[in-house]
Amino acid sequence: MGRKLFNLLRNTRVFVMLLTLMLLIGAREVRVYDPAFIASLRSLTFDAYQRLKPREPLGQPIRIIDIDEESIAELGQWPWPRTYIARLLDRIQALGAACVAFDMVFSEPDRTGPTGFFRELEESDWPGRAEIKAFLSAIPDNDLVLAQSMARVPTVLGFFNEPRSQMGLAAPKAGFVVLGEDPAPLLSQIRSSVMSLPPFREAAAGSGTISLGHGDADGVVRRVPMFIADGENQKYPAMALETLRVVQDAGTYVLKTTQASGEFSAGTQAMTEFKAGQFVVPVTADGQLLIYYSYNDPSLYLSAKDVLTLPDEDLAALIGGHIILFGASASGLRDIRLTALGESVPGVFMHHQIIDQILSGVFLNRPDWATGAEIAALFVVTLIIAAVLPAAGAYVSAGIGALLSFAVFGGSWVAFSRYGILLDPVFPMMVSGLIFLLTTIIIFAVSERERRFIRGAFQRYLAPDLLKTLEAHPESLKLGGEIREMTLMFMDVRGFTPLSEKLTPEELVSFLNRLLSPLSDAIQRRQGAIDKYIGDSIMAFWNAPLDVADHPVKAARAALEMVEIVKELNRTDAFGFKQAENGVGDVKIGIGLNSGPGCVGNMGSTTRFNYSVVGDAVNMAARIESSCKEIGWPILLSDATARACRDFAMLEAGRLALKGKSKPAVLYALAGDESLARTDEWKILEGRHIKLMARRAQGAHGAEIEALVNDCLAVAPDDRFADFYARLCRRSDDVAAAE
Repeated sequence: MGRKLFNLLRNTRVFVMLLTLMLLIGAREVRVYDPAFIASLRSLTFDAYQRLKPREPLGQPIRIIDIDEESIAELGQWPWPRTYIARLLDRIQALGAACVAFDMVFSEPDRTGPTGFFRELEESDWPGRAEIKAFLSAIPDNDLVLAQSMARVPTVLGFFNEPRSQMGLAAPKAGFVVLGEDPAPLLSQIRSSVMSLPPFREAAAGSGTISLGHGDADGVVRRVPMFIADGENQKYPAMALETLRVVQDAGTYVLKTTQASGEFSAGTQAMTEFKAGQFVVPVTADGQLLIYYSYNDPSLYLSAKDVLTLPDEDLAALIGGHIILFGASASGLRDIRLTALGESVPGVFMHHQIIDQILSGVFLNRPDWATGAEIAALFVVTLIIAAVLPAAGAYVSAGIGALLSFAVFGGSWVAFSRYGILLDPVFPMMVSGLIFLLTTIIIFAVSERERRFIRGAFQRYLAPDLLKTLEAHPESLKLGGEIREMTLMFMDVRGFTPLSEKLTPEELVSFLNRLLSPLSDAIQRRQGAIDKYIGDSIMAFWNAPLDVADHPVKAARAALEMVEIVKELNRTDAFGFKQAENGVGDVKIGIGLNSGPGCVGNMGSTTRFNYSVVGDAVNMAARIESSCKEIGWPILLSDATARACRDFAMLEAGRLALKGKSKPAVLYALAGDESLARTDEWKILEGRHIKLMARRAQGAHGAEIEALVNDCLAVAPDDRFADFYARLCRRSDDVAAAE
């Protein structure tokens, strides 16, 4: 019996079939468990479908009033006085808007109104406070003005989940009817919230959550909770739904679960759909809507500034009878979200998509039987390949596998494009591909050995991060580049030419290796990439080939560490110069940093190239480094880099004309990090230095400048500043004064 079994297993067909069945059983368990990477692949597949066939916008009457950059420039910094919002509401109401919803929360009193000013008067000792209060008491409070405007037009306010909030939860404005068992345990939970003040909530016709859920691991918003619960069976709608309810003048939501009459239940409670007014909407088991995106359309947005300034005839068709959503896209105010179409959009656009999708009646659906259908496709495809493999060979089986893959993907695409049903074709094809890999294991082993050889060869020349990127994206091994916002560094040894004349070639090489090695380590510790060594110089950059957050700050920290490394090397006489008879002193370096766009990529010929960066930002960084000697400071930053490192200790070094540049540039001397900047001594020095630079720019000279310089030196942290200020005085004029 054992021998028969052994002989049976030696049969290729039997062995492949048994191995296939074992893999199928394991794959089924993996699919039922649904680990994160499988779910991620499935989501990316459905994203690709949406990009191939995005939802067509049907011109639904929805408009976004956008607090954009132009509105901020026109009306002032956000938050605006509530009277501004009231003016916008009054204008919208006069133009005949159907409903207004705010993707924002008015959770604090307006400090710019009379009430806020009263509080300041109470805390101050101003003369005439009583007369001022009497005068202001006749002016309506800003919050009251806004609440009155909200009462004149159907308004929906938002709130968001915040467990640490002390505001609690407001009573919902709508009622709920449940067909089946109460789905509250299935819904996203809320314990406390941040919401608008009571006068606004009383004036509003509706209230809903503006939270868009947690999103997926990659940040894409693919589904949004339509309802949330407070743990005690009280439910709250999403703001988009509440807007639809208010605009229809409906009073109740109808929620349907699998226990309702006419619904199929496999013993598991789940939501199936809900009704808001006349609209019936399918949802996932936990009450979420799968968003079917249309592309972001600039015509959907209307600047808040234009609402206040354009004539009625220009606005009537844009606002009259429309659902109006208030949101913000201005820099610093944006709640940016990523869509399945790959667009970064303001959060208010998500609410627009929900309303637009429901009005259009076009939905995505992943029914309960979808997982079973995918597992069935997995078994069918894999068993067919397993039956063909032993007899037909790799090429034929690969062709059959390609045809089966086409059939599975085609069926999945038809289900999506015609019926809005989401069926995953990727997982079945991944498992069937494993069977094909069994026939090519030897070829794979050989190719893997060659790959290891190539990797070992390239590791000698490329940084590890760059090598990983090239392995993941081999198509990048070609000429060309991309424009990226980067920070560039140039480092140079001061007085290298006379130093090299005093050393033998062997001593010079030893010196450079001893110096450049720890400096390069400091750059790479801060996620920088070494571009090249140019004699005694280092060229480095940040934010390529991988994204580096806060790259100007990391570059500045690396520069400070490099200066400290050189100090320590000098202190310990690591170069042996203090004992030398050739008169070599301490080693000094100069570092220039600049941030800006650079073209980075593989450059050279088609047979030999380097990963490097070029552009005006590179040239400027080199010019800044060459100015270190003239200014008398080891680290100089451009204005762009300095703005990103505003918390560091730095001083303006003046406006200098850089070689090759038509306009002078403002440079900054970097002295230390945030710890130095926070000291009282530095703050005093910084204030005196600003006064000094202001007087220089105004044309002051002679004794006055000398006195101001002495004031600065009196509080300078160390003697490094003596040469810096001496050179500052010797420079006859900076560019700003000359202009």
